[in-house]
Amino acid sequence: MADTKPQVWILRLALAIGGTLCLTGCMGNGIGLADASGVDLRTTGSIPAPAGPGMADAAAVQTAVQSADVAGASANPIPWANASSGSNGVISRIEEAEVDGRVCRRFTTTRHSYEGIAKFDGNTCRTANGNWTLTSFAPRS
Repeated sequence: MADTKPQVWILRLALAIGGTLCLTGCMGNGIGLADASGVDLRTTGSIPAPAGPGMADAAAVQTAVQSADVAGASANPIPWANASSGSNGVISRIEEAEVDGRVCRRFTTTRHSYEGIAKFDGNTCRTANGNWTLTSFAPRS
């Protein structure tokens, strides 16, 4: 029986080291909103956020709208969040239409921020090079 104690100790040490090495990969590569929604950050990360108060939130909403499944958006509202501002909301409506030869998506979302809760309407259109541009984003009056 004296022979099994060193083997058990070595087995426990090997399991502890192996488990720790496996977890470091999970901890160092967290999944964010963009990763979870399947957004290609090489494309959307190159689009500068529009200037102005709350426009960083508009860019976060645009990213969610452009990557959304339009057919399922009415049945399944789409949550969004902006970690830099602390704002979040839910996109409740997306309508896709062709406007002047471009695919555009009109949307309605809520915005929960430090300023309060508000409903916004917006529009984003695909440009000739395949990128999306935000053409409007304003509080609903």
